[in-house]
Amino acid sequence: MAQLIECIPNFSEGRRTEVIEQIVAAAASVTDVTILDRSSDADHNRTVLTFVGPPAAVEEAAFRVIAQAAALIDMNQHTGEHPRIGATDVVPFVPLSDVTMEDCVALANRLGERVAAQLGIPVYLYEAAARRPERVNLENIRRGQYEGLKAEIETNPDRAPDYGPARLGPAGATVIGARAPLVAFNVYLTTEDVAIAKAIARAVRHSSGGFRFVKAAGFLVEGRAQVSMNLTDYRQTPIARVVETIRREAARYGVGIHHSELVGLIPQEALIDTAVWYTQLDGFQPNQVLETRLFATQQTANRAESRKERESQASEAAFLDQLAAATPAPGGGCAAAYAGAMGAALVGMMAGLTLGKKKYAEVQAQAEAIRAEAEHLRAALTAAVQEDSAAFEAVMAAFKLPKDSETQIKLREAEIQKATLQAARVPLQVAQMSARVIELAAQIVAIGNLNAISDGASGAAMARAALTAAGYNVRINLNSLSDDTARSALRQELHQAEARAAAAEAQIQHILETRGGISA
Repeated sequence: MAQLIECIPNFSEGRRTEVIEQIVAAAASVTDVTILDRSSDADHNRTVLTFVGPPAAVEEAAFRVIAQAAALIDMNQHTGEHPRIGATDVVPFVPLSDVTMEDCVALANRLGERVAAQLGIPVYLYEAAARRPERVNLENIRRGQYEGLKAEIETNPDRAPDYGPARLGPAGATVIGARAPLVAFNVYLTTEDVAIAKAIARAVRHSSGGFRFVKAAGFLVEGRAQVSMNLTDYRQTPIARVVETIRREAARYGVGIHHSELVGLIPQEALIDTAVWYTQLDGFQPNQVLETRLFATQQTANRAESRKERESQASEAAFLDQLAAATPAPGGGCAAAYAGAMGAALVGMMAGLTLGKKKYAEVQAQAEAIRAEAEHLRAALTAAVQEDSAAFEAVMAAFKLPKDSETQIKLREAEIQKATLQAARVPLQVAQMSARVIELAAQIVAIGNLNAISDGASGAAMARAALTAAGYNVRINLNSLSDDTARSALRQELHQAEARAAAAEAQIQHILETRGGISA
């Protein structure tokens, strides 16, 4: 079964559709990421996005949406009913298939470190990824909201972030973690008296004596009192039990339930359990659901089809044959990503050959961390091979658009510029990842297995080739951009990656001479 992770980032924007669209587009721009749902609420001024994909793709998509939200949302101007501390307020990862909670925790740490380093945003870890017991619960981290955290983060050690600076900018802070699936569920009452909703929330939430695995608060939404809840374990505290308690509590105040709503998605099991409870189907079996039976049949058929696809792919031309073919794509950008992936593989190889060796017992933790990041970069760079081809094809498609009228000419030019910008961004990301591979190579050749030091250095050399080739592709596309600001910003990012790589290469050369006895 393929590896699959769900990510449900929450953004402090539910009113400006143009901002929401750009954030969603940032996630959708990552190959292999599927957008499942998005839900916006103007009163809460909040949007919840749900997407899934393999680990490397989901991690990259999460970074892109955080960066996009930081560029578009100013927390100093934000107001809304829902508690929040940042433009991207919270980013949970949920393991779905062939992925463990530990994998999601590692992903949360990698993303947190990257967000802090590259975006300058303070990051707090929560739920399964929390480093402090008091940070397991999200509400503890969000105490005082953005304004309260801004006042305390620089002076109160208890509010220091897990990653990043102890100060808040316009993007605020972001909470990242790993957790099991939860149900975000709101119940609207037949009253506008928010005090009743707050009283009922106190009655049902665990922190004030209510149900275990229920978090709740009362709000006024669309002119109606709302009990807003997160059910963090619907198996142990079923939805029906909570709804019926709310119904009884509401009756004490002479009101009832008007309607309820889901925010985001819900596991099918939770809905089936609710239906079974209300209909008293005590002898119900899950395989009695028609769709469940059909899905099982389709899975069997899909596995057979997948096996045929693998056999077919094995007989197709290898990547190098495709690269040598007289076709525009794959081209230099794809080759750059492929070379970067090979570099990451070699760095991971040296780290792997260091693990488990008594001689290198003191550096096991560092070697494991290098290996994990190298594997992540290898997957991301491998994915970038297809992303580069797709970006090039989008440029070609834009040039083929009709230009029979003034309107068509303007639309065509806009599409060309949009596609060209993406065609520059993809190799720029390859260049940045390749620079990081070189930095990792410097780390592992300094501490790793001497018998593999030339392999680590070779990994850096492959990454340098990737960076150089990717740089050519960035620059050629920048020449076609009419947006001077974007062109200057992307060129600056490329220069920064090249400077990082050059510094790491100097370290590698010194280490090769002093530790490995290899002179230039």
